Amino acid sequence: MTRHVQLDPVAHRHLRIDTRHLATLGDDVMVAATFPDEFRDLQAHYPVVFRVDGTKIQPLALLGLQQGCNLFLDDGIWAAPHVPLAMARRPFLIGVGEAPTIHVDLDDPRVRVEGEAGEALFLPHGGSTPYLQHVQDVLQRLHAGLARLPAFCDALRTHGLLEPFALDVRLDDGQPHRLSGFHIIDEARLRALDTDAITALHAAGHLEPLYMAIASLSRFRDLIDRMNHRRVAA
Repeated sequence: MTRHVQLDPVAHRHLRIDTRHLATLGDDVMVAATFPDEFRDLQAHYPVVFRVDGTKIQPLALLGLQQGCNLFLDDGIWAAPHVPLAMARRPFLIGVGEAPTIHVDLDDPRVRVEGEAGEALFLPHGGSTPYLQHVQDVLQRLHAGLARLPAFCDALRTHGLLEPFALDVRLDDGQPHRLSGFHIIDEARLRALDTDAITALHAAGHLEPLYMAIASLSRFRDLIDRMNHRRVAA
């Protein structure tokens, strides 16, 4: 269940947020939603893939190779320098109205009360803590990035730049594993675009994230290594 309310410095002055990264806090997920402006930060750590559902396209940072498995969880620590913003923003979200506002999900397991461990949101005598200022920065970046996502997805459809993808590997213990159901950037199709199309993609700011998504696919090797290591440790 969720219980979203607008963050209030009086009503919520005693709230604390558990900032650890744990399965019990909802972090053991295979993918995190993302947007093109984040691809540069992601590509050094996670493969960027796409989920296609009819006409809807959603870019995703791949955190694991099977459902319910985040290979970057390590005893409460996120084992990569960049935490995908869709994960870093929890338990906060953007409220839509005349102006964007910060909302908090009071039913999120990260939410604590005064006296419990966690990061405070407000200073004792008023004002936001550095942690809340960081949350504001994350939400602002998410809000701006998501606003530009539809145009990027339109470009993917217009130029036919996605292709289905499947990964078949044999793990170190001999077990076969298959990842499917996602799409990736069609490199051959991108290379075949004429000059006008490439110029239009560049002018719209789409060309860089396309190449960042392609570059990110080299991180599949790291995911496989992480999965092998986890199976040995288990």
